[in-house]
Amino acid sequence: MVLMAGRSLTSFVNPTPTQFSLLFLLNPKFLTCHTPFSPLTPLPSPKTLPSKSSASFSASIDASSSTLTKNNSRGFSRIFRNNFTDGVCKYQVKTLQTTPTFVEEVQENEAVDLWPKMKEEAELDVTEEPILNSYYQSSILSHDSLESALANHLANRLSSASLPSNTLFDLFVGILKSDQEIMDSVKEDLKAVNERDPACISHVHCFLNFKGFLACQSHRVAHKLWLQGRKVLAVMIQNRVSEVFAVDIHPGAKIGSGILLDHATGLVVGETAVIGNNVSILHSVTLGGTGKASGDRHPKIGDGVLIGAGTCILGNIKVGECAKIGAGSVVIKDVPPRTTVVGNPAKLIGGKNNPVKLDKMPSFTMDHTSNITEFYDYCI
Repeated sequence: MVLMAGRSLTSFVNPTPTQFSLLFLLNPKFLTCHTPFSPLTPLPSPKTLPSKSSASFSASIDASSSTLTKNNSRGFSRIFRNNFTDGVCKYQVKTLQTTPTFVEEVQENEAVDLWPKMKEEAELDVTEEPILNSYYQSSILSHDSLESALANHLANRLSSASLPSNTLFDLFVGILKSDQEIMDSVKEDLKAVNERDPACISHVHCFLNFKGFLACQSHRVAHKLWLQGRKVLAVMIQNRVSEVFAVDIHPGAKIGSGILLDHATGLVVGETAVIGNNVSILHSVTLGGTGKASGDRHPKIGDGVLIGAGTCILGNIKVGECAKIGAGSVVIKDVPPRTTVVGNPAKLIGGKNNPVKLDKMPSFTMDHTSNITEFYDYCI
């Protein structure tokens, strides 16, 4: 049996499925999950199975079932085990990925706690550079949770003579510890930067040094305050982030998870802008209004979008999921999903009637030039 997983609103080619142990079907978690499954290939013939008597095979199944029941929280790698060496199952399947499945939930639960890994990374850094011992102790190693460390780090970076760090720490840690959704997004952002940015060498490196990540987490706190009606305080945090990190995100803007703000210098995001999940944005990007509209006046960015450096997206327009905006573009009209636009004003690669469709999520591939160079001649 093969259980296919999916989340995004776009079709992608899944990796080759692994042949899983039939013992997985006895797992109580599987029995309660709602993801349908279906056989993709007949089981190996009895000749290809290990030689076991009926009694011993049943005993093995019972023992394995008991083990799985007692240890059903061990995770993906221990639930799924290669059992059959014959008849390897290899498929390339396209599936419309819409909702998380049991497999994804297990994988997410395995990776949800980055804090122990970050402390290990910090200890390795201190071993390599003893001169940083005091800095790492106060920033990472002396804290018992990611929430505490993040609140402390943001407070130290955003404090001023009239706004002491201990005051900001109390504010930040209270919000971070009370809002699990924010912390889930923080972890997804850490993973996004570590996976997509080749300049990032570890999670703790991103946490301590990447101002795009820090500006994004500061915004999450400011947005929470904005929703609570504490708008004066939210705008104050926005101002400090702008002064310290050169990133100006209005606290009213809505931002999803798995966000990469690469370099981030000069990023401007307006009050009614919406940014979906798994979006990658380069520096000097503006998600702004047209200057002549009020109310809902800023762009709406779909999941999986890649926005190149120096791009201006203006007005209450939609950029479809998994679209790519070439560097230096000025976008003033809706962008269809899975297409590429570039230029000033931006135009569809391939033309309006037959635009080139992307088959991969550009925010993950971070490919800024494919398809673009094929349709443009450069005069230097």
